[in-house]
Amino acid sequence: MRERRAATIPVVNREVTLPLIVDDRGNLQVAAADVSKLLRMVGGRWLHLVEAGEEGLDEDTVATLTIELAKLADRIDVACIAHSSGGAP
Repeated sequence: MRERRAATIPVVNREVTLPLIVDDRGNLQVAAADVSKLLRMVGGRWLHLVEAGEEGLDEDTVATLTIELAKLADRIDVACIAHSSGGAP
């Protein structure tokens, strides 16, 4: 039997809730679309904080990290598209 839960992840002054499913073997399952959306949201939030003048955030570092999060989200999306279309992962 699958057990459905939710995880709350703090994201710089905000919280994001992801639906979590534990399968019959006890493995945690999270929808890839939710993960890629979370990665993009975290990067976007960081950029928003920099633009708002939040102290202690280096603009170049935030930009670099945001780009890397977006690249990771893109790879997740591409892998999902390939999987769903019967292509190689």
